[in-house]
Amino acid sequence: PDPFLVAATQNPVEYEGTYPLPEAQLDRFLLKLTVPLPSRQDEIDVLTRHAEGFNPRDLHAAGVRPVAGPADLEAARAAVAKTSISPEITAYVVDVCRATRESPSLTLGVSPRGATALLSTARAWAWLTGRDYVIPDDVKALALPTLRHRIQLRPEAEMEGVTADSVINAILTHVPVPR
Repeated sequence: PDPFLVAATQNPVEYEGTYPLPEAQLDRFLLKLTVPLPSRQDEIDVLTRHAEGFNPRDLHAAGVRPVAGPADLEAARAAVAKTSISPEITAYVVDVCRATRESPSLTLGVSPRGATALLSTARAWAWLTGRDYVIPDDVKALALPTLRHRIQLRPEAEMEGVTADSVINAILTHVPVPR
């Protein structure tokens, strides 16, 4: 159906019986979000709710209600499509993505599909923040979740504690920002 969404989870601990996705398949996921462990108090609250009978499968009882329907999502899609992108912002996205291909810490940089994804997510972020045009901060805001799963670290960089996020952040610091 339209809209259609796929969400996948990855457990960083238990890989038994699973295999990492090839880079070409990872590149098809728009975003990779990292979810940190909850704070101690939040974890206590979760356990308390479960002890009191909370059923995580009963979304209605949990107070989860739809905030948008298919027509709302289609209208949002149309509005995002009208969000303008200057040639300078397009060039900035290209420069950020090309810099990953030249990074000495990486064996695999961002593909053109990844650059397209970054442009799309920055455009959506601009619209969500109330603008009908993209600024460099929109690109920066979405660079980590859009690109972190599209690059591959060199083993020696990984052994030195380099992360995908640290490489992307360094690139964002060094690539000139359009004015």
